[in-house]
Amino acid sequence: MGEFVPAPWGGHLVTSYELCDQIVRDRTWLVPDSEWRARQGDATRWSAASSREMSKTLPGLNPPHHTRVRRSVGNMFDRNTLDTLKNSVERTTEDLLDRLAEQLRDGEADFGAVVSDELPVATIGQWLGLPPADYPLLRSLTHDQVFAQELLPSASQLAQSDAATRRLREYFTALVRERRRAPGDDPVSEWIRTWDGLEPDRDAADEAVYRLALFVVLAALETTSTLLSTTVRLIAEHPRQQAWLRAHPQDIPGAIEEVLRHDAPTHVVSRVAGEDTTVAGVHVPKDQMVHLMVGAANHDPAQHTDPDVFDVRRKATHLSFSGGIHYCLGAALARLEATTLLTAVLGRFPGLRLGRAPEWAPRVAFRRMVTLPVINP
Repeated sequence: MGEFVPAPWGGHLVTSYELCDQIVRDRTWLVPDSEWRARQGDATRWSAASSREMSKTLPGLNPPHHTRVRRSVGNMFDRNTLDTLKNSVERTTEDLLDRLAEQLRDGEADFGAVVSDELPVATIGQWLGLPPADYPLLRSLTHDQVFAQELLPSASQLAQSDAATRRLREYFTALVRERRRAPGDDPVSEWIRTWDGLEPDRDAADEAVYRLALFVVLAALETTSTLLSTTVRLIAEHPRQQAWLRAHPQDIPGAIEEVLRHDAPTHVVSRVAGEDTTVAGVHVPKDQMVHLMVGAANHDPAQHTDPDVFDVRRKATHLSFSGGIHYCLGAALARLEATTLLTAVLGRFPGLRLGRAPEWAPRVAFRRMVTLPVINP
């Protein structure tokens, strides 16, 4: 159809790697922030309460607001933080794979439910100091909330997202109140101290910290869980490549990049023209939205040879963590979890295969396997 084509619902779809890469890095292209969403009118999906709430978190901010919030967290997952988290990720991974091994003795097990959904929430939950008893609630609410960030959510999906967003707001505002009352050495307490120095209004400071905590949990749980399941699915579907990685463990990080390229957790990223512009010879007026089809761009034959072939030895480039000022803050943590998990799976389950085809959630932008049945004959 081309690299820049009209979308049936308005705006355009961008399919080429080069154009998608150009747009995510170009600061004249903006994210659909709260002001843009308000201009779309009350009758649009952008007026939903969950959509408005997301527009106030870091991915929904443009400079200078984005710059201020981004600087407040610094390099969230720097080398020291990752070194601290590494042992925790490894221990949790081994515990979860112990549970998987027990279930596999009886035949088939759901890798997604036993491992992929659990590792991200345990990792981020331990880092933030959240009670493990709250993990199931946070997982469930996150699955529902993400519909507000979908490409074309239905009215019922937006209603689910609105309800989940309300409960998440209650949860994290209560968390901020608790940490303000009894601060510790956890990230939320540190964000409170940082924002007290940036914002003289304490209520405004607490609101900023709430939005950071909400954003971190939403981002960490949903997309990382999908990355973990996709990694195991693709490796299980390609036994020869599985065997090759077992013999060449030093190439596991590269295999994770190929997973990210081949089937990104997020297939669509949206941007808005900050000014009248021209893309691929097509006039795009200010405020018009374009959808960067990241899943398609990662399979662009102009960027990759045999792009539909999954090849763990490929030197993969991809846009699965976006780019520019909105490059994923948690990319390093997601890579750590995926690399740790794949290393452990290759060592413990030499015959891992799919038991049945996975079941998929009804989504377009945010991929999710509802089930991932595996066997280890």
